[in-house]
Amino acid sequence: MISFESDYIAGAHPKVLARLMETNMESLGGYGTDKYCESAREKIKAACDCPQADVHFLVGGTQTNAIVISSVLESYEGVIAARTGHVSLHEAGAIEYTGHKVLEVEQQDGKIDAKALNDYLDVFYADENREHMVFPGMVYISHPTEYGTLYNKKELEEIADVCHRFDISLYLDGARLGYGLMSRETDVTLADIARLCDVFYIGGTKVGALCGEAVVFTKGNTPKHFMTMVKQRGGLLAKGRVLGVQFDTLFTDDLYFEISRYAIDMAERLKKMLREKGYRFYLESPTNQQFVIVENGQLAKLKEQVAVSFWEAYDENHTVIRLATSWSTTEEDMEKLEEVL
Repeated sequence: MISFESDYIAGAHPKVLARLMETNMESLGGYGTDKYCESAREKIKAACDCPQADVHFLVGGTQTNAIVISSVLESYEGVIAARTGHVSLHEAGAIEYTGHKVLEVEQQDGKIDAKALNDYLDVFYADENREHMVFPGMVYISHPTEYGTLYNKKELEEIADVCHRFDISLYLDGARLGYGLMSRETDVTLADIARLCDVFYIGGTKVGALCGEAVVFTKGNTPKHFMTMVKQRGGLLAKGRVLGVQFDTLFTDDLYFEISRYAIDMAERLKKMLREKGYRFYLESPTNQQFVIVENGQLAKLKEQVAVSFWEAYDENHTVIRLATSWSTTEEDMEKLEEVL
């Protein structure tokens, strides 16, 4: 059985694992106060070209989204997200559990359109009953999106302009950020994201780390006593070194970008392979996630030898599935998949 089910099916990149072993017996301070966390913070700020950034390390994506969103919003505010957004569909109501509503807007291939966002906010503030409603306090986007699609720089700038106009925060979920930044079709850099977003996170769990996400506040806007709120919400790791060592390694010698580029190279091979085998794409994705429409009988046979992700029912006879490459995809995986297809 080979797996293209997701991009976190393997443990950690060998260089990350080796560094964890090398530093294992060192006696270090806890809760992110160690030298590796501090080194990782400085390397991330340099990579973002954002010396004023404030960087915090958390364990997982859902935890990060829930803590960041709930710490930034006022009690009467909600977060705007695409109907297909991760916080809308696949986080088990984690945002609502914090007491904040997800305010869904329409999307196109997983993306929010700046005009639609502006129209939504105009309608809200034109409503004379808005004091009885949940106020929009933040916009949530992911890059790549749930469908592996990307915002271009112009789209991000337009969304940021709308957020500034209405004085609300722009938050970018970067669970797969490396794969977005290394896409052959992007014009967005890490520095662009730091410039345009109020807060975002750099995903490690899906890009070479055992676990971990790096939250970056970019404009001197870290919520007061943020670390205390992280601990209050069960997100402060006593052995913060585990996260610091990993991110310090990932941001040494451009490893994060190197392994992300490798995953994109594998994805391009995968796309070519699927096209040559006659598979029909659900949409075009320039990143490491590829979505194809498969006849249900064919899917049953495929799943006997290949692990893939169910995405959605296309019709009564067809299913949309996702195949994902990652830093851990091997040449042998690709060769075996080609044989099966």
